[in-house]
Amino acid sequence: MSGLDEKQRKRIIDRHRDSVTRFGHHPHALYWSSKEIQELRFKVLFEVGIESGQRILDVGCGFGDLHTWLQAQTTEVDYVGLDLSPDLLQQARVLHPDVQFFEGELFDCKFERESFDWLMLSGAMNENLYDDGAYARQMIARMFELCRKGVALNMLNANTMQAHDLQTVNPAKMLEFCQSLSVDCQLRDDYLRNDFTIYMRK
Repeated sequence: MSGLDEKQRKRIIDRHRDSVTRFGHHPHALYWSSKEIQELRFKVLFEVGIESGQRILDVGCGFGDLHTWLQAQTTEVDYVGLDLSPDLLQQARVLHPDVQFFEGELFDCKFERESFDWLMLSGAMNENLYDDGAYARQMIARMFELCRKGVALNMLNANTMQAHDLQTVNPAKMLEFCQSLSVDCQLRDDYLRNDFTIYMRK
């Protein structure tokens, strides 16, 4: 297992401290353009096959907005959140006092294999680490180890956008990597021009 180095961790934490100070509990603090775009991504992730009663780990959970969205769908899951930013989690714990949140990145946590039915990730791998997606692949592999049913994640599409400060990925190449871990993978690129989602199922 690997993880972010101290410089990378500090940059991400500092960026979110600044964004929370400026925007408070708002999608802009998470670098989403709008609540509608944020929730569209949630909807596509949800369509992997989430059902009530299942245990979900939201990797890069931010304010726990996915939990709010799931409740609005009347889908009652055992939701667990994980985020590197103490500033985001401080507000998440106020907004969701009954939810268990962990502070850190996935490699900090000593979860047992297949601890969750599903692992979901929305936007948490958009930070450009200038590593050609190596950390993202490590994350995906670890997420798949921890699931009983599968993984749903989204990333930015390198075929339709370029941004120096954001990581963009070739969807076909990332799908090929995911297929090396799971025989049941699906690529979704039918909902936003600059985004794609991959489902991995066991």
